[in-house]
Amino acid sequence: MAAPVIIPLPNTTTSKILRVLQQARDESGAVALGRVLTLVITTNEDKSEKVIAAANEASREHPMRIVVINNVSDATQTVPLNAEVRLGGDAGASEVIILNASDALTADPQSLVNGLLLPDTAMVAWWPDAAPPRMSETSLGEVASHRIADTINASNPVELLRILADAYVPGDVDLGWTRITQWRALLAATLDSGVDLGIVGARVGGALDNSAPILLAAWLRTELGVPVELELKGKSDLGNILYAEIVTTAGSIVLERTETGFARLAQPGQPDHVISLPLRGLGDCLAEELRRLDPDVVFGRVLTVGLPLLVSESPLI
Repeated sequence: MAAPVIIPLPNTTTSKILRVLQQARDESGAVALGRVLTLVITTNEDKSEKVIAAANEASREHPMRIVVINNVSDATQTVPLNAEVRLGGDAGASEVIILNASDALTADPQSLVNGLLLPDTAMVAWWPDAAPPRMSETSLGEVASHRIADTINASNPVELLRILADAYVPGDVDLGWTRITQWRALLAATLDSGVDLGIVGARVGGALDNSAPILLAAWLRTELGVPVELELKGKSDLGNILYAEIVTTAGSIVLERTETGFARLAQPGQPDHVISLPLRGLGDCLAEELRRLDPDVVFGRVLTVGLPLLVSESPLI
């Protein structure tokens, strides 16, 4: 894959960055009219390349301007703002603007990025590391139509989910939730027969210190209205969720990881099926989340209703 055009801008300003973008577009004949949104990412230098790669992958489905805010300590940077612009190549269908900013500038990130937002398009804020406790009340969150956290690798996912639940505002979402889309779709399909199966309970097994099994269990608790047991243990190479079981009066519906990328689906009165259930990458999850920028009401209900019920009933969390 061709390398992107990289334009370093030491000791710069927003106005200078915009002039460089305009010049690059004039020289290459490219335009920004196809961009559908601006994605503003708040992260740190150690993780910025990983999240930029994920955003570039998502940009192939959603052409966008990506603005990355790296908070750089004054000890390693002596000027308020160094920047870098990436165009073309593995930048995907995006313009990437990396802002290495001092503490003083990152104290008000909205003012820092305001001039870089595309006009008449949505702005999405993404915190891939540690999201602020109240995303909607931050300077970025107040103007963003969509605010994305990621609880998947939190040291205490239940506590972080509780914080998100307490502060939930429509438009908030968690990539931990997006990662379980395929599990939810497969389980929902097994119940879509229109027949009352007599559901009496459910179980979910997965990795300890990971939000995916907790969110799946909270979704089942919300949708089925029955107690859900959690079995959490150490991480597995098979994935963060190992199995989900819906207990009915006729027997159990079981979706269980058997190997990487595949699962076994067992249903009462039917032969077992091996189905594809691939592990999802960060770029894939981000692309899915950007397909819909309206509030996810199901996630809101799971976070604010299902999670408290699950926590109150489960001794493991």
